[in-house]
Parts: sequence; C-alpha cells; structure tokens
Amino acid sequence: MRIPRRLLAVATAMLAVGASVTFVATADAAVPPPPSGMSLVFSDDFTGASGTGLNRTNWLYSTGTGYPGGAANWGTGEIETMTDSTANVYQDGAGNLVIKPLRDSAGRWTSGRVETQRTDFAAPAGGKMRMEARIAQPNVTGAAAAGYWPAFWALGAAARPVGATNWPSIGEIDILENINGRSSVFSALHCGSNPGGPCNETTGLTSGERACSGCLGSFHTYAMEYDRSVSPEQLRFYLDGNNYFTLTSNAVDSTTWNNALHHGFFMILNVAIGGGFPAAFGGGPTSATQPGVPMLIDYVAVYQSGGGTTPTTPPTTTPPPSGSRDAYSRIEAESYNASAGVQVETASEGGQNVSHIANGDWVQFNNVNFGTGGVKDFVGRVASGAGTAVSGLVEVRLDSRSNAPIGSFALANTGGWQNWVSIPANVSNVTGTHTVYLTFTSGQPADFVNVNWIQFRK
Repeated sequence: MRIPRRLLAVATAMLAVGASVTFVATADAAVPPPPSGMSLVFSDDFTGASGTGLNRTNWLYSTGTGYPGGAANWGTGEIETMTDSTANVYQDGAGNLVIKPLRDSAGRWTSGRVETQRTDFAAPAGGKMRMEARIAQPNVTGAAAAGYWPAFWALGAAARPVGATNWPSIGEIDILENINGRSSVFSALHCGSNPGGPCNETTGLTSGERACSGCLGSFHTYAMEYDRSVSPEQLRFYLDGNNYFTLTSNAVDSTTWNNALHHGFFMILNVAIGGGFPAAFGGGPTSATQPGVPMLIDYVAVYQSGGGTTPTTPPTTTPPPSGSRDAYSRIEAESYNASAGVQVETASEGGQNVSHIANGDWVQFNNVNFGTGGVKDFVGRVASGAGTAVSGLVEVRLDSRSNAPIGSFALANTGGWQNWVSIPANVSNVTGTHTVYLTFTSGQPADFVNVNWIQFRK
C-alpha cells in the first residue's frame, strides 16, 4: 500500500520523455541458485500454459479498489479496479507472468495486483533475507505512459488481517517502483507514523529517482537484501546486481526500525494507474494514456540465510510466571498464571505457543507492571488456520474478565496455525501493576487463533 508521495525535493536528472523504447522482452531465465550462504525458500518461474492464471495456493489476488476495511483506492489515490481476470493477469506460456492494465470504452481502468499467500519472509536474527525478481517494466513512454505505476514490493505481515490500516508502522519495502514511463527506478522503506514521523511519510526513506537505462520493455533484476548479520543492520537495494541504495538501522530509532522490519513480509506485484506518486511527476492517466502495455515478470524468488528465529521484539527480562512482569518486555503466552480452554504446543518460531483458542477462552498474567504510564498500544504475535468466515477478537482486559476491554484487534485466517503475524492495537493508557487477561470472542464456536506472545509499547 503505497501512500501518495509528496514531490521529492531533489530528483536525479533523467532522460527526456520521448517515444517508446524498442527493447523486446522475450528472454526466459531460470530462477538463480541461492547466493553464497543462503537457501531458496520460495520461488515462482511462471511456467504455466498460455492464458492461465496463477497457482492460488501460492498467490492471492487482491481485487477491487482496496483491502476490506482498508483505505479507498488502495490508500494511494490510484483509479483502477484490480481483478483476477486472465485479461489482466495471466501466464504467457513463455515463462512470464503478465500484468496488463486495460481501459474500457467508458474510460474505466482495470489491472492486476497479486500477493504471496505466505507472509513469513523474514531475516532471522543474525541472518539475511533477499527478495528478487526479473522484470520488464511496461514498454511505454511519454504521454502514452501518463499514470502508469508498476511495482514490486512487500508489506509487513500484520497488514493483511486489518487491511493495512496499521501502515506504515508495520513496514513497507518498495523494491521497484516506476511512474509515467520514466527510465528510472525508485526504492524506499516506509515506517513510523503518517504523516511525517521518523520516516518522512508519506515519502518514506527513499533512494530518490535512479536512472534505469533500458528498463522499459527489457528484463532486469531488482532485489532487496535485509542483512541482520551486520551492525548496524542494513537494507540494501540492487539493480542487475549493483547495490545502488543502502539504509542502515541507525537511520531511525530502534523501535521504529524493529517494528518495521523484525517480522515476516508478503510480496506484491502490481500495475496501478494514477494516484499520488504519478501525480508528483506530471500526473495521469489522460485520454492519451495507452492501455494494454504490460509489466512482465520472469521469476520471483526469496532467499534466506540462517541465524536463528526472527524476534519481532526484545526478549523478556522477567522470568514468568512468578514475580513482577515488565509490561514493555515480551510476555510469552504459555507463561500464563491461569487459563481456560487453551492448550500449549511447540511453536514454529521456537519455544511454545498457546493454541486451540475459541470463543470464551482466556489466559491470565499476574503482576504486570506498567510503571507511570504512557502506553501507546500492544502487539500480539498470532496465527490462524481458521476456516472461511471464522474470525474473532483478541481482547485485553485488566483485573477482571468482566471489565471492558482496554484494547482489541480482529483476526481471521493468516495462512496457517503456525503462520505468525504481529498485529498492533491501540489501548487505553495504564499505570501501576495489574492482572492482565487476554480474552477471546468469536461469533463461531470453532478455534480461530493461536498466540505466541504479547507486548505493550510506549
């Protein structure tokens, strides 16, 4: 969800807008082997038959004009309607995914936006994670390109259950963005708060406009590597293997950085039409904009190196279940002092989690110390393999299960009972020491959530 950008203060001088370039995107390359020390954890080479859609086990079509419950026009002001039609999104039989924006006789635009079902692409503590794709940007320039906005990017896992209403704190990594058929590429990290904040939203921490000679209509590789094996941590962006932009974790405060990056992501490929970003560079679409010029994707791949599990928050410093607990350190769900209706099982991220949670179940944590207050929100590390139409609320209550919740968030299927996402929710300010209850409410009797840990934040 790329929020409309303000015009960048300084943009790199670029090639003048002119006629369409003549590169023809026909080559098909295999998914590259992993970089040294890394393993391939996900890939798609798009080798399906001509005219076929994607494997929906691996890919989710985001359709319409926004996420359910999220901002209109995908939060960016873009004007197209996303579909799952093979007129807009299809495999071409030559090893490529095609995302093609179209305009009907009434001037209405449609296009495609696809996301990985998996939301767990992450850099382990002490390790690395690399996302890469070989892409030919739409081969259109000048007035015919006004309003085109192709992109390859990733959102923090917690965006999915709530329609990205928690943007930008949960992190957005833009690996490739191009607008209006310019011979260029933009990349960015979005984080913190909007507008302004530590990450200069809605612009984000951006590379600015970088020259990308021959990228319109010709295949090039675009990659991002998040490296947690170095200090400070690095977020590096590559074009054809050349590192052209690097962000380090000391660019912002540690809380902002960790909230944006210390968790899983899902990848997104889309071609938007119109919106805030194209508007900052001339606008569009117009009557001269040419429909039907596709973005081609030869392959996508995610690689990872070891280093242990990926902590999304600092480890707890108070040994539960006895003694005072620090509200601002991680509270492991299985360390409850009392419970009803739940079980404990091994978690895929390490340790244990509380499972088999349904309507009316609860867990209790004694002696949670909030100090003098200043609580902003709480984060729950949760997973769900619940069936269609099964969802519920995770609620925080103080001192009695019959007291009104001080905060809650809604949850539906996250892709599996061990497919973990971190979901923040605002809470009322709290001071002093309290018994904290997690209560679970659902309109269906089926299990709807597992919980790994919770943490309050200032």
